[in-house]
Amino acid sequence: MWYVTEEDLIPAAIGAAILGTGGGGNPYLGRLRARAELRAGKKIKIIDPTEIADDDLLVAAGGMGSPVVAFEKVAGGNEETDAVRALERHLGRRFTAIAPFEMGGGNSMVPLVVGARLGIPIVDGDGMGRAFPELQMITYLIYGGSPFPAALADERGNRIVVDRIVDAHWLERIMRSVTIDMGGHAGLANAVMDGAFCRKAIIPNTLSLAIRMGKAVLAARRLHEDPGEAVVSQAGGRRYIRGKVVDVERRATRGFAKGHLVIEGVEDDTGRRVEIDFQNENLVIREGDEVPVTVPDLITLITSDEGEPITTELIRYGLRADVLVIPCPDLLKTPEALEVVGPRAFGYDIDYRPLVA
Repeated sequence: MWYVTEEDLIPAAIGAAILGTGGGGNPYLGRLRARAELRAGKKIKIIDPTEIADDDLLVAAGGMGSPVVAFEKVAGGNEETDAVRALERHLGRRFTAIAPFEMGGGNSMVPLVVGARLGIPIVDGDGMGRAFPELQMITYLIYGGSPFPAALADERGNRIVVDRIVDAHWLERIMRSVTIDMGGHAGLANAVMDGAFCRKAIIPNTLSLAIRMGKAVLAARRLHEDPGEAVVSQAGGRRYIRGKVVDVERRATRGFAKGHLVIEGVEDDTGRRVEIDFQNENLVIREGDEVPVTVPDLITLITSDEGEPITTELIRYGLRADVLVIPCPDLLKTPEALEVVGPRAFGYDIDYRPLVA
């Protein structure tokens, strides 16, 4: 058990946004929300997955919607907590801990806010080990957790509970439609589980990893060292290309930020040209006729000079960026996981090949 301090928030936001592969919402806004809770005297208590008791009752909490919308439509502050409270009333029980949905951008900070407001701990881990665009892509559901009940809440005070649903894909469709009607972004609570199941299904210690990565980036800045090398020293992987963004096409459709970007290499990578597709998160790298890196491995962009993560809503022409590729957690490489988070799940007619460092 440990407590998040205000000094932890900047490195946590940096590291989580790097792991978020471009998605998960704006890390700066998420950090401000968590900081406000600490400055109001609340505590953010973190527990290791090994500290969860078998009969604990946990729920995943986070934001749902397009990161472009979330950047422009700032959260009112109560959405995710209201969704958790709606499920507590529905079940007639209190949750004992929060299990994060994903380790990405602002959505890595949201569980900290919910835990602080409800006075319960947050598990050091998450259901993706990165960020993904769709609800069925969390390990809690991939490995047999129930998709219902689930709740959505918006800044107006609307709260909707889904008592039963056919499967996780239908939950994604229905909750996405409601989120769009709520303005494109809402608070979500889902994947109610006991402690024994959470220990098996969660990707462990990702918040700790994010903080270590963020601290490594900040140290590299102070010492004028390569921030990309600092990242891979903590997370593994490698820099795929250093370049300049020369084209971006982005649109908000069906509750997602979809598009692609083109990077032309500089320095040692001069003459190379890569294209990256994204759906909230970066999905595949294309270089010539090859597709060398795909989901679920991580494709993340940072600024070449400062190592600042570049989320998909902030990509623009002219940015100098390093593209880092990082191996995904083992729980995302199993056959049952690849059916849900592999390249074919996103419409690409290619098989997943594990990243070669």
